[in-house]
Amino acid sequence: MRDLEVTVLDVKKDERGWLAEIIRKEALVRGAEFGQFLVTTAHPGYVKGNHYHTRKYEWYCVLKGEGLLMLWDRRSGERKELMLAEQRLTTVMIPPQVSHAIKNVGAGMMYLLIYTDEPFNEEDPDTFYEKIG
Repeated sequence: MRDLEVTVLDVKKDERGWLAEIIRKEALVRGAEFGQFLVTTAHPGYVKGNHYHTRKYEWYCVLKGEGLLMLWDRRSGERKELMLAEQRLTTVMIPPQVSHAIKNVGAGMMYLLIYTDEPFNEEDPDTFYEKIG
C-alpha cells in the first residue's frame, strides 16, 4: 500500500508506568504545521471511521485495548488489515485516498489516539464516508 507507514514504538517502561513518543515533527508530511489531536473510544465490537480523505494524513495509535485497522487503497485497490494494541504500541500513518476503519476486537473499551495534519473544518471537512468495516 503506497505511502502507508507503520512504526512500532519504542516504549520506555519503569515502575511508574510507560512513555512513548507517538509522533515526532520529522514524521509530518508536506511541511505541515500543527494539525489536530483527537481521542476516541469504542465499545467492544464497534467500528469507528469508515471514511477517507483526499488531502489529509492521519496517524492512528491504540493506547488501550485492541483494534483491527482495516485499510483500502482507493488508487490501487489493495486491502490490508493491521492489529493495533496496547501490548505493542504502533503508529500507523494513513495517507490520502486510503479508506480506513477500526474495529474494537478486544473485551474492553478501546482508546484510540488520532493525529491529523489538518484541523477539521465544517465548511471543507475533507472526510468522505465509505464503509469498509
